[in-house]
Amino acid sequence: MAIFKIFSTRDTTIYSAYPNLNSGLDEIIETSTTSVGEYGPNPQAARILIQYSSTEINDIINNKISGSNFNTYINLYHAQISGLYGDSSIEAYPIYGTWNMGTGKYRDTPVVTNGASWTWSDYSGSTQWITSSFPPYVTASFSGSIPNGGGTWYTGSSNGLVTVRTQSFSYYSDLDLNIDVTNIVTAWYSGSIPNNGFILKQPYSTEFINNQVIQTELKYFSTDTHTIYPPNLEFRWRDYIFNTGSSETTIIATDQLAISNPNNIGLFYSGSIQRFRLNVRPQYPTRVFQTSSFYTTNYYLPTASYYAIKDLQTNEYIIDFDTNYTQISADNQTSYFDIYMSGLQPERYYTVLIKTTISGSTIIYDQNINFKVING
Repeated sequence: MAIFKIFSTRDTTIYSAYPNLNSGLDEIIETSTTSVGEYGPNPQAARILIQYSSTEINDIINNKISGSNFNTYINLYHAQISGLYGDSSIEAYPIYGTWNMGTGKYRDTPVVTNGASWTWSDYSGSTQWITSSFPPYVTASFSGSIPNGGGTWYTGSSNGLVTVRTQSFSYYSDLDLNIDVTNIVTAWYSGSIPNNGFILKQPYSTEFINNQVIQTELKYFSTDTHTIYPPNLEFRWRDYIFNTGSSETTIIATDQLAISNPNNIGLFYSGSIQRFRLNVRPQYPTRVFQTSSFYTTNYYLPTASYYAIKDLQTNEYIIDFDTNYTQISADNQTSYFDIYMSGLQPERYYTVLIKTTISGSTIIYDQNINFKVING
């Protein structure tokens, strides 16, 4: 599989309305605007801090990606979205400085202050987010009537790799977050900036609008969610190969076909890599005289063939069809594709779908190619 996901190691939300509050163990993270809070007057803002393992990132780039070209996306899955208007958007920046996740939750009583908050990067009374005398390529933002803080982040780097990444939303758009952060991850990997994670926020111009009507709440499932939707960092690269060597097997020419996966053992450890080989044959073979069974003859899928993976319980696409990243390969044996089980949630059941175009018809096949990922 040329799509690999790693899951966040920590996250929290910082709130200008509660500048000492830590929410590191909340099941929800949010980048929202609001007109309520302890520290008036309005408006107030919330921002997300989230981090992924440098060890995992380096391992993927060094040992899994074939070639140097890849794209990386930060994915968050929406829990509650409200107040969208014409130019609602989220910005992603790399964080400057270390921070502590903490063990608090939103509106705990008493307030937990042992981790990052609007004012503090560590715990209350320790290290404040810097708000002046910034190093090169570093900035922050806050409003004069709101406590200083809100995180500190890079806006660039010495090699020009880092730039702001943005995703815009409308009422009818996909509300999940999917921001291309390839340049930030590349800067981490090259060592031009340290990996302290991302800060996700609404643009400053919309965060602190003194308007009680425009309050945009963008809430997502966190690392601590009890759902199947934790944040992930998704790597995509193209590993398509169609090289059948001296094989005399031909490409199937009918869309009435049957697909099976003979090497699917049904259970895979989360750290494993599985090559799914596909047996392909006509569902209704033409009657001919021959000395061997027609059903032992295998075919290749056409080059315009792709796979997708769905969660069997929720029926949602975990990996969708993609003409660049899920194209099915072929060698001198069969058509095939690889799946990195580490990129899937363990203790879940999945099914593989195949999409192919034959004789002008594009068809999706569900052949009950099911499997489960288990902890290992």
